[in-house]
Amino acid sequence: MQLVVARIGRAHGIKGEVTVEVRTDEPELRLGPGAVLATEPAETGPLTIETGRVHSGRLLLRFEGVRDRSGAEALRNTLLIAEVDPEELPEDEDEFYDHQLIDLDVVLTDGTGIGRITEISHLPSQDLFIVERPDGSEVMIPFVEEIVTEIDLEEQRVVITPPPGLIDESEAVVASSRDEEGVPGDADEAPKGGG
Repeated sequence: MQLVVARIGRAHGIKGEVTVEVRTDEPELRLGPGAVLATEPAETGPLTIETGRVHSGRLLLRFEGVRDRSGAEALRNTLLIAEVDPEELPEDEDEFYDHQLIDLDVVLTDGTGIGRITEISHLPSQDLFIVERPDGSEVMIPFVEEIVTEIDLEEQRVVITPPPGLIDESEAVVASSRDEEGVPGDADEAPKGGG
């Protein structure tokens, strides 16, 4: 399975280094020297990381064969993609890969369905779940412990306790979005998805 682990930013200095927007919780594993990464667009890669260092809180990488600023600038906005075993899990049991979270149902503690996770947005301050509601609208839910209280991969759901105003509860549907014929309170009995 291929996972996006970083996006190349602007060139740094004149010797081919680039800033990167890290999109993995394991940069030391995925973005270490010697790592060979596929790219999007594909014609830019594969790229082999030669060196990496942190400067002013940003990760800087240099790739084999890229020796000057113009070569580094040509890589801007390229996505770096690592090949990962789909059965591999993060070392910390409280961490998840994006592919584990996509398509999970999002419900309130009382079982009220909010929608389904369609995307994870990685921002510098925190990650956000992009949740598609049954009516097609989207809501962004910060992936923080105070709001996301439970992630149950077996039941294919995420339980949240949103602060007032984060979600307009009058539009929420009861039960899991996987069980469109559900009735209030039966979210725990919703059929498991095969995704």
